[in-house]
Parts: sequence; structure tokens; C-alpha cells
Amino acid sequence: MYTGIVEELGRVRARDGHRIVIEARTVVEDLTLGASVSVNGCCLTAVEFGDDWWAADMSEETLARTCLDALAVGDPVNLERPVRLADRLGGHIVQGHVDAVGTIVATPPELQVRIPAELMRYVVEKGSVTVDGVSLTVVTPLEDGFTVALIPHTAAVTTLGHKQPGDPVNIEVDVLAKYVERLVEAGR
Repeated sequence: MYTGIVEELGRVRARDGHRIVIEARTVVEDLTLGASVSVNGCCLTAVEFGDDWWAADMSEETLARTCLDALAVGDPVNLERPVRLADRLGGHIVQGHVDAVGTIVATPPELQVRIPAELMRYVVEKGSVTVDGVSLTVVTPLEDGFTVALIPHTAAVTTLGHKQPGDPVNIEVDVLAKYVERLVEAGR
């Protein structure tokens, strides 16, 4: 479980097939073998680590559902450790289970993202959405996506400030909306 508040901007150090090695300082401070770390909004498991790096193996499901396969050596990545029960929940409840890949349409300060039509029912004005692991508030739901107001701080400390139109991003919609939908359907 994550908050969507990025702790650190890491960098891809190496790629070898399904294995990715990421340079980081903050997230490796208390990292243990088997621990989860959110990478651009996708929950990955640490299988090796050192003082300033950690490695994860990505499954076929992860590569098919996210845009992590497009990452290359040197690319920046948003990193977040799982929330502790004693922490503040500064963003929203984020699982790190990516729903789909979206596309950047317009860059900050009014970031516009296009997403698959089947996810639009979970997008509401002032609702929460995660873009590359960053918890954001929807400003305007659109026919094929949404806009969010990105403050300069968020643009500077995450990958979102570097994205260009056409760039892919990982999208996770609010899990609570999905549960509500399921319960309402079951009650019908």
C-alpha cells in the first residue's frame, strides 16, 4: 500500500531482460530482501540491493500492463516505499497495481492524460488518480482522459515535469471506486 507521494527520483542503472536495477538512496535505507517499492506507480519486489541501488524482476504481466518495459538506462523513475500504519496518508490509497497505460497529451502546469475508455467511469472531478505513481486530484474529466493541476514542486521532484506529449504513463484509478462499483452491481 502506498500514498502516491513520491519519496525519491531514482534512475535506471541497468536492464537485463526482465531484471531492472535502479539507483536510489532513500528507498534503500531500510530495504530488505522481498520488500516492495513503487516504481512509476508499479509495485516491484526487491531481489537484490546495495548501498545506492536495488534490483527487481518484472513479470510478463507487469511488462504487458505497464510502461516499465520502455525504461532504458539513465531514465528517471518515481520511487516510493510502502506506507507504514503510523504514517500520514498524504495522497490517497495506492496499491501499486497499474490498471493501464495512458498517454500524455499536454504538459504541466495543466497536465492532460488520455486513458483507455474502460477506466473513464472511475474518473470524477476532484477524485484521485495515480499517474506514474504520483497521487493527483482530477481537475476536469474529459471524453478520453482528464486534466490535473501540477504544482511546480511536483513537476520538479517527479518524472511528470519531464514528460512530453505522446509519452506513456502508468495509470492506477482509485481502488475504492472499483469496490463501490462491485458492491452496487452485486446489490442489483
